[in-house]
Amino acid sequence: MPQIELPNESLSLIDNFLLYLDVERGLSVNYQLSCRRSLEVFFVWLSNHFPEKSPANVTHADISEFLAHRKQAGLASASIKLEAVALRVFFRFLASRKYIPTDPAIYVGTPRIQRNLPPTLSITTIQLFLNSIPTNSPRGLRDRAIFELLYSSGLRASELCALRLEDYYPEEGFVRIASGKGAKTRLVPVGSQAANAIEEWLIAGRPQIVRPRSGSHLFLSLRGKPLTPQRLWQLCKRYAALAGISQNVFPHLFRHSFASHLLNGGADLRTIQEMLGHADISTTQIYTHVETERLRSLHHLHHPRSRLRPAIPPPTPPPITTQPSSPINPTTSPDNS
Repeated sequence: MPQIELPNESLSLIDNFLLYLDVERGLSVNYQLSCRRSLEVFFVWLSNHFPEKSPANVTHADISEFLAHRKQAGLASASIKLEAVALRVFFRFLASRKYIPTDPAIYVGTPRIQRNLPPTLSITTIQLFLNSIPTNSPRGLRDRAIFELLYSSGLRASELCALRLEDYYPEEGFVRIASGKGAKTRLVPVGSQAANAIEEWLIAGRPQIVRPRSGSHLFLSLRGKPLTPQRLWQLCKRYAALAGISQNVFPHLFRHSFASHLLNGGADLRTIQEMLGHADISTTQIYTHVETERLRSLHHLHHPRSRLRPAIPPPTPPPITTQPSSPINPTTSPDNS
C-alpha cells in the first residue's frame, strides 16, 4: 500500500481521539499507538480507493470493504479484530462529539479468533530457573527479586518496570499496581519468597546501584535508570540458557504460570481475575482450559481404558480339549437314551 500524506482533517480527528483515550479513558500508551496505526492504515486505504471521502461520509460498506481487503492481504484474524475495534471506538467517539452525523461502524462485526492455550512453566522448571540466578552481586539480587515477584504476583513486564518504592508495602505483603491497562489500581499479594528476595535487594543491592538522579523505581538498571520490558526479555533468555531450559521463556510466561498454578491449587476464578487485573472474566477463563487439558492428559496417561495407553491384550483362553465320544450302541435308539 503506497504511503501518502493524510488530510489534515483526518489527522486532527485522530489526535483528538488519542487525547480522549489518554485523558478520559486512561488507556496505555501502547494501546494508543496501536489505535493510531490502525486508523492511519484505514485512512491511507480510504484515500487511495475513495479520494473524495472524508471521515464525515464514511459508510458501513467502506469499513467492511477495508476489513475484507485486510483479510485478503493475509492479515491474521487477531490483527483484523484489533483494527475493527479501533475503528468502532474511533467512530463512536466522533459521533458522540458531533464530529460526524452518524456512527458508520456501529454494526461492524469482528472476526472470531481461536484462542490458543497460553504456555506455562512447571513448578520444577521455575525453581530451576530461579536457582540459576547467582545472588552474590547487586545485579543477581535484583534479578532474583524480579523473577520471584513476576511469578509470585503475576505482574505484566510493563507493570513491574513501572513499580516504585512507594508501591511496595512489605508489612502488609502487597504491591500496588497503578499502571495496568486502563490505569486501574489493584493490590496484589507478594509471597514470602518474593518478599525475602526484595528485602535482600533493597538492603544489599539497590543502594550500590542507585545514582543521584535515579528515581524511586523499585528496580533499576546498573546505570541507575528504570528497567525496560526489553531488558526483562534479555534476562529471561540469559537465565533460561544458564538453567539449560529448552522451552521458550519470556516475562509473560511467569504471569501465565502464576494463574495456572493458582487455579490448579484450588483458587477460584474471580480471585485470579482480580489479581491479574482482567476487566473481563472471559480473559481469565482461558486458564480453565489449561487445567482441562492437563486433566485430560493425566486421564489419558493413567486410566486403564485410555486411548494413549497401549491396549492390554485380552487373556488367552485355555485350550479346548476334545474328549473322544462314546460309541453308540446300535441297538439303542438315541431318542430313548
